[in-house]
Amino acid sequence: MPVPSARPRARRRPLVAALFSALALAATAVPAGAAPTADFAPVPPHNPYAGPDGTATMHGDTGSSDTTPLAGPGAGALASKRVALASACPTVLVGSDGHPVVLCTPIFGQVPTVHLLNPADGSSLTSLQLTKGSLLGGVYAYLDDEDRLVVVDGSRSLLRVAHRKDASGKWHLSVDRSLSLASAVPADDAVTGLSPDWQGRVWFATGNGVVGLADDRTGRVTTLRLPAGERVANSISTAPEGTAVTSTHATYLLTADADGIPTIAWRQAYDRGRARKPGLLSWGSGSTPTFLGPKTGTDYVAIVDNADTTVRLKVYRTAGGAEVCSIPVLQAAGGPGSENSPIGAGDSVFVAGTYGYPYPALPDGAGPSVPSSADFAGGLTRVDIRPDGTGCATVWDNTLRSAAVPKLSTATNTLHTVLRDPLIPGTRGAGILDPYRYVQIDPETGRVTRSKQVGVGSLYDTLQMAGTVAPDGAYLQGTVTGVLRITAG
Repeated sequence: MPVPSARPRARRRPLVAALFSALALAATAVPAGAAPTADFAPVPPHNPYAGPDGTATMHGDTGSSDTTPLAGPGAGALASKRVALASACPTVLVGSDGHPVVLCTPIFGQVPTVHLLNPADGSSLTSLQLTKGSLLGGVYAYLDDEDRLVVVDGSRSLLRVAHRKDASGKWHLSVDRSLSLASAVPADDAVTGLSPDWQGRVWFATGNGVVGLADDRTGRVTTLRLPAGERVANSISTAPEGTAVTSTHATYLLTADADGIPTIAWRQAYDRGRARKPGLLSWGSGSTPTFLGPKTGTDYVAIVDNADTTVRLKVYRTAGGAEVCSIPVLQAAGGPGSENSPIGAGDSVFVAGTYGYPYPALPDGAGPSVPSSADFAGGLTRVDIRPDGTGCATVWDNTLRSAAVPKLSTATNTLHTVLRDPLIPGTRGAGILDPYRYVQIDPETGRVTRSKQVGVGSLYDTLQMAGTVAPDGAYLQGTVTGVLRITAG
């Protein structure tokens, strides 16, 4: 049964919501002469049980569009500050009160730790350790509609972690609610992804292929198991139509009835290749599935497969699962692989390559890669779905080496990411002295329009983690040692 909160949490006050809306409006203000077009719209609809769009999940929203309505660093000289937390920080989220909530794994001990950051300078205001689990267990989390971090820890408990000030003005993190998933998740398994549905229940998927639905208000947990041998190595995505899960063999859309019983609506297998590739963390697609579409923002589901020599973007119709297109991507860079969720907005998809990226650690059971190593190829491709939904076409394909999951600002039509440049220009290797560079990219052309070197060497490795635009315009990017805070003006 759920553990009740020691102190009931009030619903978000209208004043707080209004304040966040004002901050968001200020952050998305577009300079004169730079008004964006409406090409990259719509995006998935707001989930009423998640925090603000763009900052509630690692991939921006529960549809995993990797878009944000916030603009990011505006006019003026760019500046970068490294917030040292002695931890790898893949999950950087921001609630309606503007406070970043960061989920990190310390270098020493590797006990997952939640940090509440000062929005003014990125410093840690307070922290809370969670129960240790697997490498990918607990990496994916989201903020709910009360700014609480929702995560499953190493004890297989679904937690809602709140932040509050005490009477003296000191910040604290505490668990508001807890629900054990031990009856549904075996002891040798761990939750890799979770996301709320439109009824306030929480979908989750485990590394060993258990997909479930938990309601921590009632204590009810229901599950189904994917076919034998199928693993889930990335997060999951939710939309009004259902929940998208990509296993190491296939992409699924699942639905649930009023009793919370999960059901497979459709399944689409993809080419998983002969083995895991260097620069991927599992043998199969590296994609968290992305909802996108020109009508509702969730007309389609997109992933990238793991075919041996040329990977393909696969787009399916959310209703029924019919394939819309299967088109080669990342050909200019020559690296057949992506560990990142595609960006999806309107009828456009952006894919960033990770083939050959030198991860310092791999999850248990990842298996050997074929080949055993490779140069970091990178690459970034834009594909547009035809207006009549009968196929796709490549718009551009380049060789930029993104070292993070890019984000698309729909406020300014700008792609934000961090590039890992080679130490020796013109080469493709990756080493501990590589320079890292924050960039803004024109999504119409794929060209870099603005950049700022943020650091040199492994302290600044962004490790293909996702960046987040804060309401004040700061770009917050997790690294292997903490968080980069990139600002302008």
